[in-house]
Amino acid sequence: MAAWSRIGRGAQQLSLSQSLSRILSEGGAGASHAEAASALRGAAALSRGHAPYASSSIHSLAFAGLAGRSGGHFLRPPSRSIGTTATKLQAASSSAAAELSDAEATEPGEGTAAPANPPRMPSLAPTRPSEKPRLVVLGTGWAACRLLKDVDTRAYDVVCVSPRNHMVFTPLLASTCVGTLEFRSVVEPVSRIQSALATRPGSYFFLASCTGIDTRAHEVQCTAATSDGLPSDPYHFKIAYDKLVIASGAEPLTFNIKGVKENAIFLREVSHAQEIRRKLLTNLMLSENPGLSEEEKARLLHCVVVGGGPTGVEFSGELSDFIMRDVRESYAHVKDHVKVTLIEANEILSSFDVGLRQYATNHLSKYGVKLVRGIVKEVKPTEITLSDGTSVPYGLLVWSTGVGPSQFVKSLDLPKSPGGRIGVDEWLRVPSAPDVFALGDCAGFLEHTGKPVLPALAQVAEREGKYLARLLGKVAAQGGSKAHCAGKANLGEPFVYKHIGSMASVGRYKALVDLRENKDASGVSMAGFLSWLMWRSAYLTRVVSWRNRFYVAVNWATTLVFGRDNTRIG
Repeated sequence: MAAWSRIGRGAQQLSLSQSLSRILSEGGAGASHAEAASALRGAAALSRGHAPYASSSIHSLAFAGLAGRSGGHFLRPPSRSIGTTATKLQAASSSAAAELSDAEATEPGEGTAAPANPPRMPSLAPTRPSEKPRLVVLGTGWAACRLLKDVDTRAYDVVCVSPRNHMVFTPLLASTCVGTLEFRSVVEPVSRIQSALATRPGSYFFLASCTGIDTRAHEVQCTAATSDGLPSDPYHFKIAYDKLVIASGAEPLTFNIKGVKENAIFLREVSHAQEIRRKLLTNLMLSENPGLSEEEKARLLHCVVVGGGPTGVEFSGELSDFIMRDVRESYAHVKDHVKVTLIEANEILSSFDVGLRQYATNHLSKYGVKLVRGIVKEVKPTEITLSDGTSVPYGLLVWSTGVGPSQFVKSLDLPKSPGGRIGVDEWLRVPSAPDVFALGDCAGFLEHTGKPVLPALAQVAEREGKYLARLLGKVAAQGGSKAHCAGKANLGEPFVYKHIGSMASVGRYKALVDLRENKDASGVSMAGFLSWLMWRSAYLTRVVSWRNRFYVAVNWATTLVFGRDNTRIG
């Protein structure tokens, strides 16, 4: 019986081979969709029989032949646009494959079914020799956006990957929390910073996060920021690069203190500022509800800021200003319950001159900000516990204690500098990864360079981005812009950072200006109203676009004349 079965299958294979030969010899032009499907179904039926390995070659021949010759055309070369790496088949073979798939799904065969090949990840394929090299930039912070602004798009196609499509002007972010500025005044879309991302055919912006880097294959793995409407959830894809710049920024430091991530609000993104503003206004309105005790009102209206750096001090000053001028007029019933406490383990504004630190301390204390020196031990939903056992009840908690390496940076198999950042040499290259650069808050000099790890400041990141744009231009001019081609390029002078000074507003039209290179050097340091004018003038000129400069100037004028907007939206 087995012998008769083998003879029968042999006859089927012979008949199927003749049918396939006729279809393929006609180039697909004379074969109907039904004939093609019939041939493929026959091949599948044989593969479900007792000799799957012998017949699978016929099935593969049928599918490959129909796909390659369908409609009298060979397969098209791969496109530079994003698509799956599996080639799109023409109409005849697609229809046949669909019918075959349906047949296999509804007609279970004998024996063990061969496992289906997993779908390949969509990708942006490597550039061809005749095409411009691709520069992939991870991030839209200060370093990344300065690089995007200055890079020569005649030499490179630029691809930017980030979970946000804008740059945040962080020095003015604290002002948006209390309505001094509107949120749109401190953000700039990356397509305005570098128009090629929206207009050039080889340049793209992808709303996604990078999840991994394959330095050997010159690829980055990404996951879309949202998968709504996409074929899969989560949606993964790959991008091949010729040059890669990692400028993904850093994350707020929590020092592994229990409850910080769950209960505190950071101040790094516009979404954080929106949450702070919403929480502040909500507490002000809820505190007027009947039946609340004096203790509960005091807790709801107690705003606690942890961290005495420039961000924490500026936010405390803005909050004090908001309370003294606007809350007393709009929320007269609860105005006496509103308090602000700034908690710092050491000195506030430790990078500033001693005299300026003392000025800031006196000024904040004068206008209602209570300064507490202490270390936070635990954060609970309604109170903070300090290391000395003191409990501090709060209604709003803002955490601003500096930044550290992100989980993404920690996960990369790249050399690390002191502090856990990606290690770079004097030219901002990652030594063990060809064609990879890192800059901004996520990067730091390796120990063997003899240079200290630079502070996580906007001016550091911006200058690194400007420097790297020039360096990439030099590399392209020497023919080294393609992958693995920059080995002999003359990179010029290494990156050197020179600090130009620091500024911080402390509220009530007062600010600090420290123009020394470091806190031990001599130089100009001043405080008061004139410093406040310098602070505003400097930041107004540093805002990225003329559009946003206009927004900021109008917002400042509107706040001066009409007060801050206390509308709660959302």
